[in-house]
Amino acid sequence: MAINKFNLKIEKKILPFKKTINVDADKSISIRSFLIAAISQNLSVASNVLESEDVMSTINCLKKLGVKIKKIKPKKYLIFGNGLGSLFAKKNTFLNFGNSGTLARLLIGILSTTPNIIVNLKGDHSLNKRDMTSLIKLMRRFGANFFPKKKNNLPLKLISSNMPIGINYDAGVSAQLKSAVMLAGLNSYGITKINEFQKSRDHTENMLLRSKYAINIKKGKKNFITVFGKKNLNSININVPNDPSSAAFFTALTLLKKNSSLTIKNVGLNPTRTGFYHLLKKSGAKIKFKNLKKSHNELRGDISIEHCSLRPIKATKKYYVNSTDEYPILFVIASLIKGTSTFKGISGLANKESNRIIEMKKILDQINIKSEISKNEVKIYGQGIIDASNKKVNVPNLGDHRLCMSTFVLALITGAKTNIKNFETVFTSSPSFLRIIKSLGAKFEIQK
Repeated sequence: MAINKFNLKIEKKILPFKKTINVDADKSISIRSFLIAAISQNLSVASNVLESEDVMSTINCLKKLGVKIKKIKPKKYLIFGNGLGSLFAKKNTFLNFGNSGTLARLLIGILSTTPNIIVNLKGDHSLNKRDMTSLIKLMRRFGANFFPKKKNNLPLKLISSNMPIGINYDAGVSAQLKSAVMLAGLNSYGITKINEFQKSRDHTENMLLRSKYAINIKKGKKNFITVFGKKNLNSININVPNDPSSAAFFTALTLLKKNSSLTIKNVGLNPTRTGFYHLLKKSGAKIKFKNLKKSHNELRGDISIEHCSLRPIKATKKYYVNSTDEYPILFVIASLIKGTSTFKGISGLANKESNRIIEMKKILDQINIKSEISKNEVKIYGQGIIDASNKKVNVPNLGDHRLCMSTFVLALITGAKTNIKNFETVFTSSPSFLRIIKSLGAKFEIQK
């Protein structure tokens, strides 16, 4: 899916709006739908799939691994699964993950315990810089090998294990590492046990629970996940909810713009993904979840938002795991609330598509918003809603969709004359972003 590069120029504030919208489908669930369907038995169906760059990278990689995937109408796909261990590729085939850390970690999990796999792995400029040390160490425990031996980032060569044995793993805040271990464990001999001390997003577990003989979860203050190796997976039939992370940017815009209100339909409201909304509610945000229902083990519903005054945000480290993707836009909101907001336990932001701690500070500096950063904490000294129409904000090519979207919201509220390089990176997660924000009244100029 080739996307032409372009920059975005924003020079005008947005006017008040009252709208109902649909945002793009959930990226995390879309990617997992294809990966799990590919190693399940028989025919799976995925509907309302996000058709973004990251998901297209997923489809392209699976096709290179021998999986038949057929698009039968927009956003609806058939995936012809051949079961565990069925993926194959010619020796030294190149798999390109594009910008997707989710795809990289989860597919490496699957391939590490798939017999006779020797493939070359790479990503785009941004993904190639990300540290994969933890993933590599975990997959080596299953018997996989990575070359060059001492290298901890892509490109890499993967040689799978032909005799993988289940492992015990104490999971941290990374849902991607937890998922990689689960997926590797599915095709390993014996049992893989995961002790989850911090509850990260659980989309992988929810999808695998259709095959209850392959996975068991004991829930409590800590979750204990047991994966039983070599058990066939049932096919899946899933309708993907809309993405709560994509919805966060429109939520922020509404909260900050006076006399505005918004309803966002059919959003995934899995409790492991709604930290952003609960954190803002604690600060006085008028946010309501309505029309709640459960489908495919995933809670979904509508989000209703109204502009209101907010108190400074106090985010303890417990919020990080359930709102990781939303911290850049939280920093923007904090900068436009009067008072000091604090965000703790955020060291993981340094290993995202960019170092989101440092890069967000650079953006806020350009409109004279004071912030203090350390490895694990950010303080932002908010000034309330400011007029920055005499200021300029420039965002270089960082390959980071969340920073691009967050800066766009900042520009629409403050009027700062803003130029965002390589805005096309937003299409990795939200190809409809510009169309939706235009429907709310945003004015911008695309520069190719």
